[in-house]
Amino acid sequence: MNKKIPVFITLFAGLFLLIGCGNQASGNTKEKANQEDVTLKISASSIPHAELLEFVAEDLEQEGISLDISITSDGIQTNQQTADGQFDANFFQHTPYLEQVNEDSGLDLVNVKGIHIEPFGVYSKEIESIDQLSQNAQVAIPKDPVNFSRALELFAANGVIELSDKKDGDYLLEDITKNEKNIEFIAVESALLVHSLDDVEASAVNTNYALEGGFVPLEDALIIEDSESPYVNILVTRSDNKEDAAIQKLADALTSDKVREFIEKEYEGAVVPAF
Repeated sequence: MNKKIPVFITLFAGLFLLIGCGNQASGNTKEKANQEDVTLKISASSIPHAELLEFVAEDLEQEGISLDISITSDGIQTNQQTADGQFDANFFQHTPYLEQVNEDSGLDLVNVKGIHIEPFGVYSKEIESIDQLSQNAQVAIPKDPVNFSRALELFAANGVIELSDKKDGDYLLEDITKNEKNIEFIAVESALLVHSLDDVEASAVNTNYALEGGFVPLEDALIIEDSESPYVNILVTRSDNKEDAAIQKLADALTSDKVREFIEKEYEGAVVPAF
C-alpha cells in the first residue's frame, strides 16, 4: 500500500503539471491573439474616402484590424495630427497637396498607395453652360495653392482663360494672360465651395465636396477633368509607419478588385479607380 502512494502522487502531479501547461499555453495564445488585434485611427473625408474605408472594414476585422474613422474637413490640421501620431493614417488628399503641406509645414508624411481619382469640376446654380458665364462674373475656386492652380488650369483647358506658357503648374492670378470676360476669381476654403454657389455665379469644387452637396458630377458639372487627371487621392501616413503590416493590409484592401467594382458601380464615373 505504501509503495503505491508515491506512484499515485507522481501521476497526479504529472496530470496537474500537464493541465497547468495547457492552461498556460491557452493563455499565451489568447494573449498573442490580442496582441495581433490592431486598431487603426484614420482621418478621412466623408465621401468617398470614409465610405471606401467602411466598405473594407469588415474584411479587415477578419484579419484582426479595426478601423476607427474620423471625418475631417481641415486638411492641414489632419496632416499635422497624423504627423503627431494622433492618427495612424489619413485618406483625403492627392499627392500635389501633400507635397505642398509637407513643404510648408515641415512634415514628413508619405504616400502609401494611390487609391482613386476624383475629377475636378465647375458647378453653378445660375447657368447651364460654361459659355454662359457673364461679363465680370464672380467665380469661387479653392484657396489652397495646389487646387487654386488646378482650377485655373481647368478653366484654361476649356477656353475660359489663358495662362502663361512660361510656367507649368503653380499658377497664380498674375499668370492669367487672357481673361476676355474679366472673370473675378475668389479664393474660398474647399469645404465651403458648394455653399458659395449661393453667392457666386460658379464654383470650382473638388468631387468629394460636390458629392456631399448632392451633385452628380458627370451630369451637373459645367466642365470637369477627364479620367487622366494626375491628382490621384492617396493613403497617407508617417514615413516610419509606411511599412507597418496593418497599414499595408489597409492599402491592399483599398486597392482590391472588390473595391474597384464598388467604386465603378457606386460613383458611376465621378470617382475613378487609380489601380
